[in-house]
Amino acid sequence: MRLPVLLAALLTTALPAAAAGPSFDCSRAAAGSIEAQVCASPDLSALDRQLADVYAAARAKAKNEHPPTLAAEQRGWIKGRNDCWKADDKATCVRGAYRLRIAELQARYRLLPGRGPVTYICDGQPANAVVAMFFATDPPSAVVERGDGVSMMFLQPAASGARYVGRNESLWEHHGEARVVWGYGSPEMTCTVQR
Repeated sequence: MRLPVLLAALLTTALPAAAAGPSFDCSRAAAGSIEAQVCASPDLSALDRQLADVYAAARAKAKNEHPPTLAAEQRGWIKGRNDCWKADDKATCVRGAYRLRIAELQARYRLLPGRGPVTYICDGQPANAVVAMFFATDPPSAVVERGDGVSMMFLQPAASGARYVGRNESLWEHHGEARVVWGYGSPEMTCTVQR
């Protein structure tokens, strides 16, 4: 009778330790790999578990997505995270990769409430509109659309106003006016909030 009680006590004390690790099996992580670093770090493990939860919620919303891109993007993100082995400060690189991916999924799949949509009319032409949804993710993010294009942007430090930067796009808003660049080498547009 005492042995089952002892086994139960051992199992219940071992479960919290297992929950403290990342969402993947650390026994498969190669020594010196980014995965091994995630396994060894409580804060990186917590970020990995948070990403797993956010990814599961995004998958539920993306189940009818055509073409199904979420899984392919996640594989690409994992490859990018693993490229942090090249960084001088690997932990900072990995932490940043997790934070951006979590924020991106939360915003793209509307897992958090957003502010907006906010429509900006650019260069005085109503047909030249930019529409933004802002999200209180960590870091703050915006999903910005212009025509058929969509850009995921993140808040960057700015002297004044709010400056969001994407891959080749940016939106810098200050008091209802925005400066928008849409595409590499494109000229800056002056945009005002549509009332």
